[in-house]
Amino acid sequence: MSTSRKDLLVGARGVARQRRQRILATLFRHFWFKAFGTTAFTALFFVAYIYLLKNPAGPVTTVPRIWLDALIPFHPLALIPYLSLWIYVSLPPILMVRRADIVAYGLRIGPLCLAGLAIFYFWPSAVPPMDVDWARYPGMAFLKGVDAAGNACPSLHVATAVFSAFWLHHLLRRLGCGAGVLWGNALWCAAIAWSTVATHQHVVLDVLAGAALAGLAAWLSFLPRRHFALLAEDGALVSIHEKKTETASTCA
Repeated sequence: MSTSRKDLLVGARGVARQRRQRILATLFRHFWFKAFGTTAFTALFFVAYIYLLKNPAGPVTTVPRIWLDALIPFHPLALIPYLSLWIYVSLPPILMVRRADIVAYGLRIGPLCLAGLAIFYFWPSAVPPMDVDWARYPGMAFLKGVDAAGNACPSLHVATAVFSAFWLHHLLRRLGCGAGVLWGNALWCAAIAWSTVATHQHVVLDVLAGAALAGLAAWLSFLPRRHFALLAEDGALVSIHEKKTETASTCA
């Protein structure tokens, strides 16, 4: 191996090592604040969600199936991407390094959740009965017991996933991540959206409404030009807007 190739290999290994160190430092910065904050936010949401699910304020409207629903049959393995939402929506705050930024993000996704809950209150909805023997699928039977077919439209499962996808794309791009990571983010979000129909928790109209609500909320969330920080290679905090000119990828 020539000296130039050895130098390139050593350089690539050094960049990879710095990348891993930077990612780990970002993940563990204010780790407990992120963990308890995300848990508390989710718990508060679920208290309101379950209350509205069990106590609809008026007649429940059944959201109809359309021709697209016939193209997405039930699949028990769809439960995996469906449950992965709770990991997925935790990623944007995990990639933030200042407590103020994490709180600011919560104040951006919070109105999305409140809007969905308000719709559930004033317009309770549910999916139509599905011809599936849930007793044959213990995991699905448990899900149906916890999260019944109400609070259907818009799908907040899809709404929070799409909102998170926009923010993850924003953060990952500012971190210098390549096309593979960005496409992986989009595909994960798409898998979650697919799973809501493939588990028969929602119908396609719920998904479309949830995606539209998230698109609007994400657009509004980017209007206040807040400078969210990133962790530089030397551990210093820098604005994400200062990273636009980077040419080297910091994650593959």
